[in-house]
Amino acid sequence: MNDTHGPPPRGGSLSDLLTDPERGELLKDISKNLPDITLNERQLCDLELLATGAFSPLKGFMNRSDYESVLDRMRLQNGMLWPLPICLDISEIRAAGLEAGQSVALRDGEGFLLGVMHVEDIWKAERDKEALCIYGTDDPDHPGVAYLRRKSGKYYTGGSLEIISLPLRYDFQQLRLTPAEVRSTFKKLGWEKIAGFHTRTPIHRPQFELTLRAMRRAGANLLLLPSVGITQAGDFDHYTRIRCYREICRRYPPDSHLLNLLPLANRMAGPKEAILHAIIAVNYGCTHFIVGHGHASPDREEGKVPFYPPGDARKLTLEYREEIGCEILSCAEMIYLPFEDEYRFADQIPEGSQSISFSGSHIWNRIRTGRRVPEWATFPEVLAELEKSYPPPRRQGLTVFFTGLSGAGKSTLAKILYSRFLEMGERPVTLLDGDIVRQNLSRELNFSKEHRDINVRRIGFVAGEITKNRGIAICAPIAPYERDPLPSARPLPPMKAHAWKSAEILRHTAVLWKFISPPPLKNVKKGTAKACMPKPGPV
Repeated sequence: MNDTHGPPPRGGSLSDLLTDPERGELLKDISKNLPDITLNERQLCDLELLATGAFSPLKGFMNRSDYESVLDRMRLQNGMLWPLPICLDISEIRAAGLEAGQSVALRDGEGFLLGVMHVEDIWKAERDKEALCIYGTDDPDHPGVAYLRRKSGKYYTGGSLEIISLPLRYDFQQLRLTPAEVRSTFKKLGWEKIAGFHTRTPIHRPQFELTLRAMRRAGANLLLLPSVGITQAGDFDHYTRIRCYREICRRYPPDSHLLNLLPLANRMAGPKEAILHAIIAVNYGCTHFIVGHGHASPDREEGKVPFYPPGDARKLTLEYREEIGCEILSCAEMIYLPFEDEYRFADQIPEGSQSISFSGSHIWNRIRTGRRVPEWATFPEVLAELEKSYPPPRRQGLTVFFTGLSGAGKSTLAKILYSRFLEMGERPVTLLDGDIVRQNLSRELNFSKEHRDINVRRIGFVAGEITKNRGIAICAPIAPYERDPLPSARPLPPMKAHAWKSAEILRHTAVLWKFISPPPLKNVKKGTAKACMPKPGPV
């Protein structure tokens, strides 16, 4: 269904890729004899936005000519503005089994059939060029570049789509309207001017004030489009954020706004991604789009230079506003004035006034470390939701990982620590010692290198689940070999090879690493390893 209320969608009409039931049944029969591609979460997000028309005018994953044109001149082959490539990445092995002209079945991780793609092109991705053209950097610290280098398939494939079913989503279903449904809602409500606001973080007082002032400036209602797809690693989970959005919605004037979730895989591409967000907003029926300070830029550690100057997204979207098809509400950073107890735009603060810049990243850091968040920075109901999901460190989960050769003392120390934590009684404690794991998780495994790797991955997974649920996991597997460190999103200390495998699983949880030096080999050979164990001190 294409509802024409509001500004015309990109390309003149919304791309509706969902098939009718009769065609869907035919495709299901045909798919039994087609090769499969299993989509990851990022690809599922792209598929959903393609299917519903949020990515209009695209009618499928990009072919090679569109991909290269977007990289070179930020336009599709037909000349229409489009800032980022939307391609289906696949492995080299999968690419070798495909050829242009055939069709492939697209499935989710559980094998559920979502649709069929008619392959037009298969080509090797130009990762270095893509990183520089799209992200403006080849720095592996940039999350978009990191995805290209470490996770994305080496090949791309593109072609038109026939969608049988949207990806299955079980959460907040009443907030997951398609662009056509949102446009229909605007028509029923009689809204003529709508300002879109995209965010991947909770809305605190600065963002709330920004949206209110943008609404007043445009004389418009507000469409909140928070991302619930892929955001930056370490962001608050979307369940918590949506509960925060629901709380903050109570503070807007009645009947002035609509909250709708956007299953977008964020690329964190700064100014270019800001254009994509604006295009999506137009497809949802927005006449205006709010672009703020540092829009779509990845967070960086304090003291590091931002990947994109804070004003670049505002400049680029203003430059292309006519082609985008909506008015751009360019907003400077919101700054707090403690003497006046109010927020103002940075370019409206009188010279010499005392002011405080306090971003969502500052609040994130304070929540994560258990420090107090100032009352003027956010709202109490939002803070309560965040603290409920992200308690202070003393109530968070923890993993303690001992490793070393047999007889190094890791099991003894692990048991001592286990007893001490149980004495304290503050959190549930689980001991994942080598013998316990072998009996309950890895009974079928032997001591080969491959099986040791599997064993440690299992330990890492279980420990991660315990940690996420605010328990303490104490691990003590054997480390029989070493290897060079693997690349990681954050620095990790030198460690035995199999410990790296757990590190990759656990690095986004609260982790404490402890490494035990192996005993002298002569003692191990003599069978006197226990004699060379370090004596346990205070824990």
